[in-house]
Amino acid sequence: MFVADSEPRHLQVGNMRVEIHPDSRAAGLAAAHAAAQAIVTLAERHSSIGVIFATGASQLDTLDALTQIDRLPWNKVHGFHMDEYLGISPDHPASFRRYLRERLIEKVPIKAFLEIDGSAADPEVVIHDYAVRLRSADPQVCLLGIGENGHLAFNDPPVANFKDTEDVRLVRLDPICRQQQAAEGWFENVEQVPEYAITLTIPALLRVPRLIVSVPGSRKAKIVRRAFTEPISTECPATILRTHPDATVFLDAESSRELNLDAEIEPVDSTKSGRRKE
Repeated sequence: MFVADSEPRHLQVGNMRVEIHPDSRAAGLAAAHAAAQAIVTLAERHSSIGVIFATGASQLDTLDALTQIDRLPWNKVHGFHMDEYLGISPDHPASFRRYLRERLIEKVPIKAFLEIDGSAADPEVVIHDYAVRLRSADPQVCLLGIGENGHLAFNDPPVANFKDTEDVRLVRLDPICRQQQAAEGWFENVEQVPEYAITLTIPALLRVPRLIVSVPGSRKAKIVRRAFTEPISTECPATILRTHPDATVFLDAESSRELNLDAEIEPVDSTKSGRRKE
């Protein structure tokens, strides 16, 4: 187990960089600064910057910190979100549209934000249109998390496909995923969690050049160990992050507590910002 102190620990897992911070607030702040740096750098070369935003408990500290960073070029950011429940109203407490409005869109002068309309009469039209606009925007940064079953977005193990030919699709949520949503307090019980959702696929996420992954909390400790140590497969979709050329995972002491840091994970020189040894 990582013992919390004032300095983060930098590690390497495959291509993936890892930072372990003392607590969720520090991890979220570090993830926010990584996102801000990426946005500022891109703004020097682009008039429009596509950014995909995740939701859920894992993103609370990251988004809170990101929206408080001064002078970010939000007027160049074209935002997308990662997924939305099917058949849920935009004002439902668990709606990801509502989540992002309250925690991002209403806090910063963002250029544009395209929502996934999970309550539309024809989901297939929504899926097609969102995929077209996502491709057109060519997102350069993605903020995401890892689910308790290892999912990325709503690509749960039974439906995850590393070679999916679609960018957006309708999926059925597995029981562990639905239980997580209820356990985090978004719904009163698991029966209220919708069975289906619209999600970006794994290839659509991996195509984004810069991935910033926030995974705090004790509930994520088991899946962090699996994502870092198991063979890369859809049994734990998050294992695929180890192949991405520019992904950083931000953990806290609780989410990293099941890692055997001395035996399984490669430490790196923190003076090199945790980048892969050559």
